[in-house]
Amino acid sequence: MSPIVFTTAHRPEQKVSLTHDSGVKSVFHLIYFNIMQFSKNHIIMAVLMPFSFFTQTKKEFSNYPKGLKINQIQVLGTHNSYAKPVDPKVLKMASDIFNQYKGSFLDKMPADEKAKFQEYHPNGMDFTEALNYNHPDFDEQLNAGLRNLEIDVYYDPTGNRFTKPASYELLKKQGITDLYPFSTDGMDQPGFKVLHIADIDFRTHYTTLKKALTALKTWSDAHPKHIPVYIQIEAKDMAIPIFPNSSQVLPFDSKAYEDLDQEILSILGRQKIITPDDVKGNYKSLNQAVLHQNWPTVNASLGKFIFVLLPGSAGMKSGESAYLEGHPQLEGRMMFLQSEPGKDYAAFLLYDNAIVRQNEIRKAVKEGYLVRSRSDIETYEAKVNNPARKEAAFRSGAQIISTDFFRPGNTYGTPYFVELPGGETARCNPINAPADCKVK
Repeated sequence: MSPIVFTTAHRPEQKVSLTHDSGVKSVFHLIYFNIMQFSKNHIIMAVLMPFSFFTQTKKEFSNYPKGLKINQIQVLGTHNSYAKPVDPKVLKMASDIFNQYKGSFLDKMPADEKAKFQEYHPNGMDFTEALNYNHPDFDEQLNAGLRNLEIDVYYDPTGNRFTKPASYELLKKQGITDLYPFSTDGMDQPGFKVLHIADIDFRTHYTTLKKALTALKTWSDAHPKHIPVYIQIEAKDMAIPIFPNSSQVLPFDSKAYEDLDQEILSILGRQKIITPDDVKGNYKSLNQAVLHQNWPTVNASLGKFIFVLLPGSAGMKSGESAYLEGHPQLEGRMMFLQSEPGKDYAAFLLYDNAIVRQNEIRKAVKEGYLVRSRSDIETYEAKVNNPARKEAAFRSGAQIISTDFFRPGNTYGTPYFVELPGGETARCNPINAPADCKVK
């Protein structure tokens, strides 16, 4: 089989052959973290799901102690919060290509990497079901009580980088034109674009970051007393050029991150953003401030947003150094960084598997860190109607719980969905809330 050429911002071009162990490993990292987040059921049910999109507006969190801090509550959110379903024709083309790479991927992994991989992907490698869900727009999610959203962004300083997805262009050349609608509004202009995977999973409620941020600000201005909303930003620097004339994805260097901060700041305004400087205060480091519980109170944070930067390259590279360049304590930055405990800039941690990392999450929360965990991973819990992971996530005290199923009516037809206990937009944290904050 001819090698496939794939690129990331860190490795401009690399040929991968199925017969080469490291090549299989690299391709499968790309596949698993990116491509195999689709499902046939997802596409079929996407047509039906809008009829079940009625969601009752949640009551805003209230009746909490005056001094309660934002690290002493727990909220619910989604990931890939902006995404629309992929066209089934694109799905089939991509799946046909990547199914050839299944092979003996796990068998070829070193034991330590295999253990880590299985922690983050504990339910197997089912290529057809990993993203079997469908999200509405931000307004509906926020009105439903979600207080955490994720936005994936691509750097496009000149514009027009993603206006003609390679998969659609290839299908059109084959005479196939009955494709899912794809808006290019604003994509010809310079600025960050919002999509999951260039050329493959590109349908989105918000084509540009400006549109996404404007939607957030408009909603926030209409609900000025909302508790702070966590926004996770993933800087996408991964290209998977399996189709002819695939998009050229740019790296996130220090200039790109400066532009990203400026775009967030220019649309929301400094007064609506809780920044690392706000938490660091007069402490020697951000981490020291976090360990001294120097987070703002909920009351002082009403109507605001907290941005967290997630690793790029599908988690294979952190990309943290570029964001820290010239800002080692995140001074002047608009976003916190995903980190490991103990680093000078550490404030936010990811422990997605609350069943495996229960003790680590509890310890981190008690120490003062913000933690995100997941109530369901790659839709498995919804498929089998298993509440164990969501119960573990809530029990752990992780401040942010991410789900793909925040309301009844999942695509599998099971009763599974996730609701924050207490029926409000937040609740007192079961691990570190003060005694006068009643946990519901």
